[in-house]
Amino acid sequence: MMDLRPVGYVVGLVILVLGVLMGIPTAVDFALANGNGPAFAEAAIITLTTGGLIALACQSSTHGAMSIRQAFLLTICIWVFVPMAGALPLMLGAPRLGFVDAYFEAVSGITTTGSTVIAGLDTLPAGMNLWRGMLNWLGGLGIAFVAMIFLPVMRVGGMQFFRTEGFDTLGKVLPRATDIARSLLMVYAGLTLSAMTVYSALGLAPLDAVVNAMSSIATGGFAATDQSFSKYQGAAEYAGAFFMIVASLPYIRYVQLVNGNARPLWRDSQARAYLAWIAAAVGTVTLWRVLASDQGPESAFREALFNLSSIFSGTGYFSGSFGSWGGYAQIVALVVGLIGGCSSSSSGALTVFRVQVMSRAILAQIRLIHSPRRIAPIKYEGRTVDDDVMNPLIMYVYSYILTIGVMSVLMTFSGVDIESAVFGIWSSIGNIGYGYGPMLAPTGTYIDFPASAKIIMTVTMLMGRLALLAMFVVVLPRFWRA
Repeated sequence: MMDLRPVGYVVGLVILVLGVLMGIPTAVDFALANGNGPAFAEAAIITLTTGGLIALACQSSTHGAMSIRQAFLLTICIWVFVPMAGALPLMLGAPRLGFVDAYFEAVSGITTTGSTVIAGLDTLPAGMNLWRGMLNWLGGLGIAFVAMIFLPVMRVGGMQFFRTEGFDTLGKVLPRATDIARSLLMVYAGLTLSAMTVYSALGLAPLDAVVNAMSSIATGGFAATDQSFSKYQGAAEYAGAFFMIVASLPYIRYVQLVNGNARPLWRDSQARAYLAWIAAAVGTVTLWRVLASDQGPESAFREALFNLSSIFSGTGYFSGSFGSWGGYAQIVALVVGLIGGCSSSSSGALTVFRVQVMSRAILAQIRLIHSPRRIAPIKYEGRTVDDDVMNPLIMYVYSYILTIGVMSVLMTFSGVDIESAVFGIWSSIGNIGYGYGPMLAPTGTYIDFPASAKIIMTVTMLMGRLALLAMFVVVLPRFWRA
């Protein structure tokens, strides 16, 4: 039987830290005297007490390294149970959501999806909007850490390809995971402060600058206003696109850069492909819009750049009229949302690495049809992609597409129209937060979706964030018998 105490201890500590951090929005609401401070304080006390008790109950078995099974379970428990604590302020204070809605919102925040069930963000207490941004920011940091440290070790979705890179390459400078985490935190915080400074300089209100900076770097998409980035059109959109793209590049390259090695960033195949695909998508959509409408080139380019960067990176901000462009723009948005950003970032979806490798595998099979006796190994950045990487990667891509289909059907059973269902699942599994469909049109939120549909989307968000297979592994009886 697996020892669950090390897992419980870490989960308890994470919840305890979350309770401590609740003190920041609590102080903001008390300072503004908006009436939401006591509710936030109550949520913080409950969270602190719960986290502390769990950690104390499990602290007797904290020595030694975790096994792979414990790492699997820990990753899942953090993303499943921590949002319950994150949901408490949303239930006890404004907007006083029910459990399903509050948990949906918290999961959306921590998984950096950015979908919301709250209409009227402009009237929310400042502390609550700050808390939503903090959930995005903390979730993005946790995801980046897991992507760099845990997923390569757990051999999920072909991510073991980066195991040598994440540990051995950095080993001479950063021999321990704690050192990698420290450098990652420095990079993450530095990017956030930079975004905050730029947004403030461009005229964003203080709360908007803080929340949007945290959400941009986390590729989370939570905003402090119902208008998202439409409230700040112009230079702010260019700045937002820049930070979303920067945040969806591999964080391991920034860690290497901070430690004096800039070459890997410039030579990274993912980064080059990602930037090229963004340029192609933005360029073709801009051209299509200019030719198909009376919109000016600058406006078309700016809206295409911002919104496609938002979807590509999985941030989920929207601006301008892009959501109503339809036709070609919507098809491109669907495709780039399936691709997503780079591995080892907070972006979701399939990721550039997996799409690159799968594309090369397909080309290799086409060559074999023409020349059956030809030996055509699949290479990535000069390294052969072995079967132990290819097989989990193929399984991941297959599971990803199958999950979209199955969950979309389940959504229609709950009373959601097919367009809203497909795009809702597409947005959830890719942790995108960008929605289309008749049920979203009135408010731009998922508030009108039935509770059963919100539960399905919540599960899908967690599946997308946890790399699907990690969640499937834990429900297998063999996992618990081993």
